Amino acid sequence: MSKRPIFGRVLLKVSGEALIGEREFGLDPATVNRIADEVKIVHGMEIEICLVVGGGNIFRGVSGAAAGMDRASADYMGMMATVINALALQSALETRSVHTRVMSAIPMSTVCEPYIRRRAVRHMEKKRVVIFAAGTGNPFFTTDTAAALRASEMGCDALLKGTKVDGVYSADPATNPTAQRIDKLSYLSVLSRDLKLMDAAAITLCRENEIPIVVFSIQEPGEMARVVCGEGRYTLIEGEI
Repeated sequence: MSKRPIFGRVLLKVSGEALIGEREFGLDPATVNRIADEVKIVHGMEIEICLVVGGGNIFRGVSGAAAGMDRASADYMGMMATVINALALQSALETRSVHTRVMSAIPMSTVCEPYIRRRAVRHMEKKRVVIFAAGTGNPFFTTDTAAALRASEMGCDALLKGTKVDGVYSADPATNPTAQRIDKLSYLSVLSRDLKLMDAAAITLCRENEIPIVVFSIQEPGEMARVVCGEGRYTLIEGEI
């Protein structure tokens, strides 16, 4: 790495789908361990880091609602799924001697701490990795919105969104070989073009709190460390471009 980190405190949003690996659903241990390795490298760069993890690899509230289940109940089930993923990541990080705390927006003191903002900030100041689970604790809000909310509350310098591709493209690169990666976007352009990168509430929250969003590939080894140094391949979403 030729550069020093350009961020002092970051939030990494990991989708549940990113934890599936080559499986059709559930957790892939190899993928969980690889993400833990990425986090450990960045943590070792003296960057304070927290995570928000999704639960789509286990249960998606929207899918449950579409199947006829009450939407609020389905969303609560999805929140439980995020706790499972958070505990898996915690175990992988602790195995790598990275001190970690899981904090849930829905209190379940037997397995993790309740979310308390000042306590979370203190954990990060003590160089612990904090994993936020159970989304915002409320139905009808996505974990993307939870990520934007926690990044705002923690005073993060950036929200890193780890995906399967190395940024935002003009079209789906999986189906359109002519799709072009976009280096920079404004919050408003993401909203006006309906790019489906994150839900509108998350984009708006980041815009109001001036938190840049960095979209990169979490599947590329070492990419997270490069991104926090301003290197690698990513799309930066911030103010007016």
